[in-house]
Amino acid sequence: MVTTLLVVVIVLAIGFDYINGFHDAANSIATIVSTKVLSPFQAVLWAAVFNFAAYFYFTDHKVANTIAKTVVENFITLEVILAGLIAAITWNLFTWWFGIPSSSSHTLIGGFAGAGMAKAATVGASVMSAINLAPILKVVAFIVLAPVIGMVISVIISIIILHISKNARPSVAEKWFKRLQLISSAALSFTHGGNDAQKVMGIIYVAMVAANVLKTGDTMPEWVPISCYAAIALGTMSGGWKIVKTMGSKITKVNAFEGVAAESAGAVTLGITEHFGIPVSTTHTITGSIVGVGLLKRVSAVRWGVTVSLLWAWVLTIPVSATLAAIVYGVIHLFF
Repeated sequence: MVTTLLVVVIVLAIGFDYINGFHDAANSIATIVSTKVLSPFQAVLWAAVFNFAAYFYFTDHKVANTIAKTVVENFITLEVILAGLIAAITWNLFTWWFGIPSSSSHTLIGGFAGAGMAKAATVGASVMSAINLAPILKVVAFIVLAPVIGMVISVIISIIILHISKNARPSVAEKWFKRLQLISSAALSFTHGGNDAQKVMGIIYVAMVAANVLKTGDTMPEWVPISCYAAIALGTMSGGWKIVKTMGSKITKVNAFEGVAAESAGAVTLGITEHFGIPVSTTHTITGSIVGVGLLKRVSAVRWGVTVSLLWAWVLTIPVSATLAAIVYGVIHLFF
């Protein structure tokens, strides 16, 4: 039986996916806007199309499965999921308002885990018994690994491109790089959609299991992935201009060649991690890739003050979201 609370949770989950889209739009379009290959409107439309196109390719839902296993099933209730979503939405909107490119993925995972731990505390169980450490530790490890991998791959791609085009006339090369950036930006948006839409799919799935609409192991209804991919695409079309400015120019100034390298590196990294079912941060990945192309010019080309402030936001996202979710769950627990 579909309950009112389940409907509320599903609506909030899809709403989070929409917010994820406009919060993370900057990841896909920042470099292509800063290099003036596309106008802001053209860029968000381009990114949104490829966000949704990922629905037709990423059908294994490995990332969704990882998210679904973050909290031990015995501690998953609709109230837990509701608290996690409210906390995640709150932190996402806060960081968006201040133009901080934090991770929507880590916000969602932290909120879900924090609410699960609060649930464990209310029944007298150990708070750590509520979470599965394996997926959590994997996510935490990739807070460091995702940007480093993106950075290394962007440096390698940059070197390869420079070698191939070393004899080309600058004007001709620039023309080709602007064309190639359409492809690299599309690839990044495609893998971004494939990675991020699945996270909410996992949340909706466990909500349906918690409400006894599905049993563990049942096939996910087709409307769930369609809704999630559509929501993130629509969110991307809404843009995220404050974060675009940070990603597109504050870390390092990016030209068309560097945009191709950074976006390609981000797409490769996201494709690899999706294959292994690792819910990484698109924000972290593309930031590392942008830093990589900046380092290839010179160390001073990267504005390290901005980068360090971003690192603080990354480190704080999971614990802050978990704490917020625990507080929200405590309030919800008074009424349910």
